[in-house]
Amino acid sequence: MAEAYGRGTVTATSRRWFGGRDESRRAAAQAAKDEAAAAFYELDTAQRDLRISIETIAAADGSPAARQARDGFEALGQRIDQVSHLYIETVDRYDLDRPELDAGVAGRARGELERAREELVRVKGELDRFAQGLEPLLQHAASQLALVAPARERARAALLGASEALDAVRATGMRADDLAARLAALGPELTLLNEGAARHGVQETVQRADRLAREAGTIKVEAERLPERAAEMDRRLVSLRTRAQALRNRADRVDPVLSELRRRFSAACWQDLQHVPDAAAQQVAQAEERLAEAGVARQAQDWAQATALFATVRALLDSVDEAVSAAGERLRVLDAVAKDPQEEIDRTRFVVRDAQRLAMEGRSVPEARHARPLDDAVARLDGAVAGLAGRHPDYWHFLRETEAVREAVGRVVNEIRSQRGGPGPSGR
Repeated sequence: MAEAYGRGTVTATSRRWFGGRDESRRAAAQAAKDEAAAAFYELDTAQRDLRISIETIAAADGSPAARQARDGFEALGQRIDQVSHLYIETVDRYDLDRPELDAGVAGRARGELERAREELVRVKGELDRFAQGLEPLLQHAASQLALVAPARERARAALLGASEALDAVRATGMRADDLAARLAALGPELTLLNEGAARHGVQETVQRADRLAREAGTIKVEAERLPERAAEMDRRLVSLRTRAQALRNRADRVDPVLSELRRRFSAACWQDLQHVPDAAAQQVAQAEERLAEAGVARQAQDWAQATALFATVRALLDSVDEAVSAAGERLRVLDAVAKDPQEEIDRTRFVVRDAQRLAMEGRSVPEARHARPLDDAVARLDGAVAGLAGRHPDYWHFLRETEAVREAVGRVVNEIRSQRGGPGPSGR
């Protein structure tokens, strides 16, 4: 029994000794596992923080250095994935809480977990050094991102101002539908602005904010000007109606002018004016019709249509004014030349002789290219003067001829002065 007791005692002691060794190795393996887990957590946290920095840089900087930083982070991410996978596989391979775990397995687990931790720590060091190298880029990105918030606030404030201006003008009874449509069309741009620089980049975001602020500011100004614009439209309506009536009265007085022209001058002097009374009356009537349409557009607050109609009315009335004035001016100039054609002749001869003196300056013989057109001008003037000898001179033809002579001479003078580097015509 004593021998059996002795064997039993040895066996129990051996079990206690081996069990203590297993527990010690299990504890060491568990400690290695905890340290590896801490290293894994630190690496994961650092990677997440660095990803935010990379996204910040990417949002604010499109330079080659920024692209290189993104590429470097991706390469680091691959190494992080590798060591993380190794760590996870190691953790999954060993169940340190298993009761039958022996010392050998615990020792191998400890060794592999320590190696996994070392790899995690090594890559974490690479990540830290990489992050330190990003500081200049990160500071630049931060300064760029600092531009986004003020720009976005300016845009939002401008949009709010435009909305309030529209509300105020609508409260006076004006619809401002076109401005409201323009403001509503900015909605998609505002949505993109709210998505921020992280998605669209700093420059694009700031530019979008500036565009929104400008357009909203324009809408606000136009909304605030609507009452003044309406009053201006009313003044233009009254002014154009008054002018149309005045031109109608002037057009009615063209017939007596034409009668005087017919009585005193040949048909060639007035036949091109025969259509003036009828054409003037027709154009005035058209102008008054367009004015009525403009009045309807004004009441409907269709400012663009009203403005376009005003432009049409002005063009019609300008045409009437020109035609009616031409008839009166024709009578005036014909009357003057009929009384004393010599004044027109002398005026034109002076222009020709002055040009001839210029052509001869510093020369004994003028250049042919100058002399020939001046000689032609003299001949043409002589022909116009000869045309006055008939019983019923065509004074209008005479005036057009003298004017044509002066224009031809003026071209020669311009050519001479240009060739000699002198000043342009001085009223010769």
